[in-house]
Amino acid sequence: MTRVLTGRIVLESLRIGTPLTVPDLTVTQIGRQDVSSSAAPTQPAVWSYLDFEAPDDRAAELAEALAAGLLPDGGWYASFEVANELVVIFAKRVFRYVRGDRDAHGKAVAHALAVGVPRHQIDWGE
Repeated sequence: MTRVLTGRIVLESLRIGTPLTVPDLTVTQIGRQDVSSSAAPTQPAVWSYLDFEAPDDRAAELAEALAAGLLPDGGWYASFEVANELVVIFAKRVFRYVRGDRDAHGKAVAHALAVGVPRHQIDWGE
């Protein structure tokens, strides 16, 4: 049985005109959410999101596509889980580490804060 990675993309975090093309990426849910009470000043009050899954062997390709497609400003990131690893992606930067690696988690958090992600939005776990 093929293992599957899962994650969520906030569509407002993607650069206009940059397609996200990853073979075997499957949409599992699409929705919109009012985040007006927790959005950063640079973020819209309503987010559209796309939940997805893909075979584990697409993880590197998906991370690269997201790093190329995410807005560099506004405090955006994307994340997904693959096997026992967390993959956290920012514009032009990818952190991939084994769940529970506090040092690697700390580096990803420090980067998130440096690019404007509000602390309360850092929710990808350890």
